[in-house]
This record gives sequence, structure tokens and C-alpha cells, in this order.
Amino acid sequence: MSGDANERFQALLLTKEGDAPKAGFVTIGESDLMDGDVVVDVSHSSMNYKDGLALTGAAPVVRRYPMIPGIDLAGHVRSSSHPDFKPGDAVVLNGYGLGETHYGGYAQRARVKGDWLVPLENITPFEAMALGTAGYTAMLCVMALERHLVHQTVGQVLVTGAAGGVGSVAVSLLADLGYRVVASTGRPEEAEYLKSLGAEEVIDRRELSEPTGKPLAKERWCGAIDTVGSHTLANVLAQMRYGGCVAACGLAQGSDLPTTVLPFILRSVTLAGVDSVQAPMALRREAWLRLDQLIDRGKLKRMTRTVKLEDVTALAPEFLAGKVKGRVVVEIG
Repeated sequence: MSGDANERFQALLLTKEGDAPKAGFVTIGESDLMDGDVVVDVSHSSMNYKDGLALTGAAPVVRRYPMIPGIDLAGHVRSSSHPDFKPGDAVVLNGYGLGETHYGGYAQRARVKGDWLVPLENITPFEAMALGTAGYTAMLCVMALERHLVHQTVGQVLVTGAAGGVGSVAVSLLADLGYRVVASTGRPEEAEYLKSLGAEEVIDRRELSEPTGKPLAKERWCGAIDTVGSHTLANVLAQMRYGGCVAACGLAQGSDLPTTVLPFILRSVTLAGVDSVQAPMALRREAWLRLDQLIDRGKLKRMTRTVKLEDVTALAPEFLAGKVKGRVVVEIG
């Protein structure tokens, strides 16, 4: 595993031309990587909505150029001066600026801080990236609902953007935990897919995505995981049952939130923000332990497809258009 530090390897590099990023393959060595105390042989990464933003330049995800994109990675330690890791250890990394300010997962090797890494025990690197940032974020959202006492017997739990990466894993996790899951999607053709993951009902996203101007509506949901933001999140809040909780983690519709304080002060609704990038290590380890215990490998396989690294730039616009179902693993090594 330790290998030759002078050995060259392939990476996808983003450079800036005017206002638009340009992606191209380069051959580099360890000396070209950024600072860190652990070198990882990257076997797999994944594609997420945020990766689509970075590769297309649709949002300023990348904060410095040139940049190796890819907001998460999994593989095995190649070399380490960190006391917690040794060559051969299987590891996963999500967030901490990976692919934004620090060279990311779309390269065959990465040098990172050991304090950012989570060791993998029963989950393989492939499964870690089949889950990826999306699955890890979904688990953080489920944990947020649990902390706010959203119980399985109280009523239905809503998942918005349900056919996407976070949504798919959230539906599966909630259903396996015994929640009655309603999946909201703009792709009615994916209804059977969502039901195969455990949704008891699938609704059209138009029920929630249009401006209504109503700060309160009929109580429907005891809990919700929202990946969409904007009018959708405002409508979800307006429909929450008394004492309910919404775990919000995305902005696919927009970053605005056109609502009022009424759901919070009249129905005691909680809006729990979920961040996966800078989440404390204790929370990360708990999330990955729970994923190992809870995830249905059969469902994970059904929601996952695998692509080559050279496919990611062509796939990026499909993410932004909401055309990608489930999870996408990127083969690196």
C-alpha cells in the first residue's frame, strides 16, 4: 500500500476560463497535492448535486482554482503520519471543503488531514460512495428528526426531492425504521422506484412547490426532510402538525424561504438545519455507524449506478436539471 511517492497518477482538474470552469485530465504526482498528513489511494468517489454545480460553474462552489473536484472520496490509506491511521485502512471523507478549497475525490490519490477521515469497518469503499455525501446527509437528517422526538407512530413523514440522492436514501432509511413515508417528486414515472424503497405514498411536487401565500395550512406531516428549499419548504412548514420538525438540507428550488413565524409560534414547529460539510467528527462517526447498521444493501444497489471518471462532466448538467435518479458512484482507482 505504501508504494512509490514519485509515482504519477491521473486527476480531473478544473481551471477557470473567464467565468466558466474548464475540466481536463492531467497527470500529477504526490508533490502536486495539497497539505495533509494522510495520503489515500482513492478507489471511488460519487456525484452529488453540489458536484454538478462545481463542474458546470452554475454556482460558486469552487473557491480556488485550479481545483480537483469531487466533494467526497473513499479508498485505502497509502501512507500516514497521523496516529489514528496506518497503510491499508479503509476510510471515507465527506465535506471539509473537499473539492471546494481542498483538492477533492476526482483523482486516483488524495492528501488530506487525518482529522477529516472516518474509518470504515463493515462498509466497503464502494458502498461508502453509493451512500456518499447524499446518504450521509440523509442519515444526519433522520438523526435530527429523532432528536426532536418525531416518533414512528405519530403520523406521516414527508421527503421532498425524493427521487434524488439524499431523498432516495432518506426514504429507505425512514421506511426501514418504521416511519410512514410520503415521497414528493417531480418525476411521476419514478413512483414505483420510490415505493420499492419503502414510500407508502408518492405525491406530485406541484402540491408543494407553488407560491400559496398561506403561512398556515391543514396539518399533514409530523416530520419532514426537505432537500428543496424556497416555496416548497415554506409550504411544508405551513402543513406541519403541532410539535413537528423539518430537517432542511438543500436548496434545489432556491435559497429563499418565503414564510412567516406562525408555524413556529402557533404550532411549535422546529426547523432543524442540517450541514454535512463541517459537522463535528462525533456526529459523523455516529452517522456512518448508523448507516452501517441500518442501510438495506439490496435497496442501496437498486438506487445506485456506476460511471467512469471521464463521464462526470457530461453527467453534471443532468443533475442540475433534476434528471438523475438515486445515487451515482464514480470509479476512480
